[in-house]
Amino acid sequence: MEEKIYKDPAKSPIVQEIILCNQIAGIAMALSKMLDIEPLKAFMLFYESKTCADLHNKATGLYLYGNLYIADEFIREKEYAQ
Repeated sequence: MEEKIYKDPAKSPIVQEIILCNQIAGIAMALSKMLDIEPLKAFMLFYESKTCADLHNKATGLYLYGNLYIADEFIREKEYAQ
């Protein structure tokens, strides 16, 4: 299978996935500090959330926001669920 060459490396799906993974790690670390829980627990909670699904959906534009904003969105999601 031949990989497509992109003039703009940021448009490569592989590069975009690396960036998204890095962003999720940053969000998990922020949640870990905000909620005083282990980073792995924060990662698991976030990864199973609607906020994370929205982050993966480019149509929502959530990926354009910073990690702290997205962490706050996750906390709001959990507060509304109660």
